[in-house]
Amino acid sequence: MSDISPGHSGGPSQRTMEIGVCVATAVFGAIVIIGSLKVGIGWGSEGPKSGFFPFCVGLMIILSSVMNLLQAWPSDRRSRFADWGQLRQVMSVLVPTAIYVVAIPYIGIYVASVALIGSFMRWLGHYRWPLTAAIAIGVPIAVYLMFEKFFLVPLPKGPLEEFLNL
Repeated sequence: MSDISPGHSGGPSQRTMEIGVCVATAVFGAIVIIGSLKVGIGWGSEGPKSGFFPFCVGLMIILSSVMNLLQAWPSDRRSRFADWGQLRQVMSVLVPTAIYVVAIPYIGIYVASVALIGSFMRWLGHYRWPLTAAIAIGVPIAVYLMFEKFFLVPLPKGPLEEFLNL
């Protein structure tokens, strides 16, 4: 945490980030409560319905968010959470990883892993192409052999794996 002062590149304040996290967790708690209400929170002949405990957890999440919001609200507005350059570095890892997770159901885990490992090594690590290609292709092959052949655990596959009959 650093103080906001002229001459720095700027960035969100600690207070802004804490309030944002409080709002995000409260929204998550509300989603949990809405989902539990859909499946029922009452008491049936066998005991609590399936939404009872998630409803209680959702309530605790919202109450915790409100408590954290009350603590964050009066905090110093001048203390900085991080500057934009630091947040840009975090986003350079977070965004490709999120794209990787979203892509797995459509292109399979092996092709997505080749793309993720290759892009990280080349873009962030600045490794040369031969080493990047060897590791980006070798790691998914090793994962395939370990999970699919040794442990007999199938992982999500895409069109390429179907074409190769893997």
